[in-house]
Amino acid sequence: MSENQVIRWKLNEVMARKRVKNKDLAKLLGITENSIYRLRKVDEMPRLAPERLNGICKALNCQPGELLEYVSDEGEENVVSQVDIV
Repeated sequence: MSENQVIRWKLNEVMARKRVKNKDLAKLLGITENSIYRLRKVDEMPRLAPERLNGICKALNCQPGELLEYVSDEGEENVVSQVDIV
């Protein structure tokens, strides 16, 4: 995981928990098994079209939040920029 990354992609974990194989998800989404393999092996949130994320959630019967996890960057202070509210 890169140092600045705070959102972790958990497709691999969700597929393992639900016992879904690459070929089965690929068939449901209409994409290649290699594409599923690449999506599973990354830790960072990939760029996905909303339709693709919708298809993954529908195929796995899950919520987008199950596929994503916020990981605090412990190496830096929690800095929040303040916005003046009028």
